[in-house]
Amino acid sequence: MKAFVEIKIEAGANIERIIQLLRSTEGVKEAFAVTGHTDIIASVEASDLKGIADVVTQKIHAIKGIDNTETMVCVED
Repeated sequence: MKAFVEIKIEAGANIERIIQLLRSTEGVKEAFAVTGHTDIIASVEASDLKGIADVVTQKIHAIKGIDNTETMVCVED
């Protein structure tokens, strides 16, 4: 199962550090700084929806400097 996570960071947070931490997080396959209404887009993979939720809530949200996220679960491959 795959999902994309839009990540907003706190003002003044080090985006390069956050991206490196995301890229080294189990379950996160890619992470990129982007322009627009969000700061970072990450792709997440897990075996099921609970696994996606665990990556987002337990791992991504634990990274200092992340303000909030929005997760979009893929409905097809």
